[in-house]
Amino acid sequence: MPGDFSPPALLAEIDELNEFIYPTINNGVYRAGFATTQEAYEEAVTDVFAALDTLEERLEERRYLTGNNITEADWRLFTTLVRFDAVYVGHFKCNLRRIVDYPNIWGYLRDLYQVPAIEETVAMDYIKAHYYGSHETINPTRVIPLGPEIDFHSPHGREALSV
Repeated sequence: MPGDFSPPALLAEIDELNEFIYPTINNGVYRAGFATTQEAYEEAVTDVFAALDTLEERLEERRYLTGNNITEADWRLFTTLVRFDAVYVGHFKCNLRRIVDYPNIWGYLRDLYQVPAIEETVAMDYIKAHYYGSHETINPTRVIPLGPEIDFHSPHGREALSV
């Protein structure tokens, strides 16, 4: 999958997106999951879902975060989105909505997942075993859920946004 995911013309926008995505989404789910007070948990979850709402709107008319090409910011976001429904909804209690409840983000996630060679980098059974088995304070029984079943292969229709 060769490509320049940080083209010079988009660096400022990519940096701005990364500065938004990391604290609110990438780290936001961890702030929620490892919160030790109700206040800290609620603040983190509110941040996560406000950011997802913002991205849902952004992706309504753009195939990817900066337009027609995948950038570093898309891959930064992908790593959290691909785990969200299987891990963060239950394990980290980020359960106001699931990614499948956001039509634009859900299509976007499937679009990225279906990029050749990406699927083989996502081992959902391993991901779930790691999260549910590693955090004794969050999941003392270390029971790993069987679900959810997530169809990353269904058509996403986002190629129409690249025209």
